[in-house]
Amino acid sequence: MSPMEEINEQEKIVENVRPGHADLVGCLKYDFHDARNVLERSSARETASRVAVGAICKQVLKNFNIEFVSHVVQIGQIKDDKIYEFDYIKDNVDNSEIRCVNQGLEEKIKNKIDECKKEGDTLGGIIEVRVKNLIPGLGSYTHFDKKIDAHLAMHLMGTQAIKGVEIGLGFEASTLVGSKVMDEIFYNEEEGIIRNSNNLGGIEGGMTTGDEIIIRCAMKPIPTLYKPLDTININTLEKYKASVERSDSCAVPACSIVCENVVAFVICKFFLDKIGGDSLEDLKSNYNSYIKRLGDRGWKK
Repeated sequence: MSPMEEINEQEKIVENVRPGHADLVGCLKYDFHDARNVLERSSARETASRVAVGAICKQVLKNFNIEFVSHVVQIGQIKDDKIYEFDYIKDNVDNSEIRCVNQGLEEKIKNKIDECKKEGDTLGGIIEVRVKNLIPGLGSYTHFDKKIDAHLAMHLMGTQAIKGVEIGLGFEASTLVGSKVMDEIFYNEEEGIIRNSNNLGGIEGGMTTGDEIIIRCAMKPIPTLYKPLDTININTLEKYKASVERSDSCAVPACSIVCENVVAFVICKFFLDKIGGDSLEDLKSNYNSYIKRLGDRGWKK
């Protein structure tokens, strides 16, 4: 490829908008006649900066033993129904090319992705993000915009291709009676205040409970298909096949890393809002003071 090669500007123009992408509505909203103005800015490449910021947030929270992990629990119709401990996921997820800790499903999922690629199609899936060693009280019940679950949902839904977010049992909770959903509360001298389950995913009333946060995100299939769907030319309104840009057949494993770091950003923000301080030493001092106060009320770290 010659760096001096002239590029025909007309060939770069994208007029045949892709179903499921931002192309059409973006052109209508901003009065564009070239969908490339939309597709470049709406690209998931933007998430690289969010991953970088999330990585910094993790380093801050590591000082307080707060850990994050993510893994793929479903791709297409292939679902991992097993429940795993946090540390098992942490120890095994990076050994998998598709970030699936169930070795028995890995080859099956890979084959499905390869099959889909040959057919010019794409696959979505479900990602689980967990957060461990949190303290109670991040977020607030007092105002809708201070609820930590609201912010987690917003930031995750703001990630390209994410179409659904649930915390704990999520949608399943709507099918059960209350006595099967709520996490009963107990106290003993050794463990302090505890719950016997974590159906609500570590958040009650818009606040962290101190239990693991468990979030699942549904990612739709990528809309760029190598076997394109019917669409229109944005300028002539004539029928065409959708334009084809370079894309993956399945981006769920990569998206799991994005979601994990997006969650880290939100948790860090709420942690700093609650604990506060102008230096790491201030943070540690304020954190220890809060832990002591919680201990006086029966909650043990």
